[in-house]
Amino acid sequence: MIEAAFMELEPLVGTKGACHAFGRSRASHYRRTRGPRLGPPRPRPTPLNALSPEERAAILDVLHGERFVDRAPAQVWATLLDEGTYLGSESTMYRLLRADGELRERRRQATHPPRTVPELVAAEPNRVWSYDATALRGPARGIWYDLFVMLDIFSRYSPGWLVVERGQDARVVRDWIEAIVAASGPIEMGLLNIHADRGSAMTSKVVAVLLADLHIGRTHSRPHVSNDNPYSEAAFKTLKYCPAFPERFGSLQDARAFADEFFAAYNHHHRHSGIGYHTPASVHFGTAAAVRVERARVLDAAYAAHPDRFVNKPPVPPQLPGPAWINEPKEVEGQSIA
Repeated sequence: MIEAAFMELEPLVGTKGACHAFGRSRASHYRRTRGPRLGPPRPRPTPLNALSPEERAAILDVLHGERFVDRAPAQVWATLLDEGTYLGSESTMYRLLRADGELRERRRQATHPPRTVPELVAAEPNRVWSYDATALRGPARGIWYDLFVMLDIFSRYSPGWLVVERGQDARVVRDWIEAIVAASGPIEMGLLNIHADRGSAMTSKVVAVLLADLHIGRTHSRPHVSNDNPYSEAAFKTLKYCPAFPERFGSLQDARAFADEFFAAYNHHHRHSGIGYHTPASVHFGTAAAVRVERARVLDAAYAAHPDRFVNKPPVPPQLPGPAWINEPKEVEGQSIA
């Protein structure tokens, strides 16, 4: 009906008037009446103000000339303009160079070799330690403390932590690492590796010399790749999501007291899901197997008392933790953690 009314009105007021009366776009009207177009599109006509082949060649000759071969088109355009010559606009120069494939970065660009992906495996304690630091809010704006934490990735046990005022130099971290290694008892020489981010402390010369003297290897995370240090990141999340974690710490002593209390509970009372809900200390010091045997005894007694409450199968305790890794190496891919 609308189409019929349009066809009746168009001869009287014209296409433009009929489209205006019916609220129809003239472009849509012409496209509908023209029908589908088959084959390749018609070539666009050359604009009347287009440069002639001679003019294009003249501009390219100037751009290719010895005087301007190393200059940007904007510099060429401005120089010629100051000399009273106008061959074309700056955008025209860019367009002509682009058409010939000559528009690219000509300066030597800084290139960096790809970062090595750290691949570390720990099948027992004291094989890979993970180091990281996090900031703690102090009593007032602008006052911060640094919390340094060392973590064994196999057992999730923290052999040491330290809270200091922000801005401490690398010697503080060096002395702290030396004290942790000494307190950890005998560690097989050459088998321990400390993985850390690229903070100034762990990349410093004094820490590097200490680790070399202790025959401890070191690796670093790639820049901006948090997955290269997942164990420390997870521990910090547990710390900061703790219900007792305050908005601010009243003093450096307050922060140290909180860290001491938290990591004592984390090591000896926190049942970690990543290690079969054992405590990190139990796995680190080798008592997890005995704990699992006792768990199995309790579950067997529960099953014997009420087998009807366990529909599918007798209950078993979680498996003991297996190898832990940072970026699973290719040679152990596909192996399940037993």
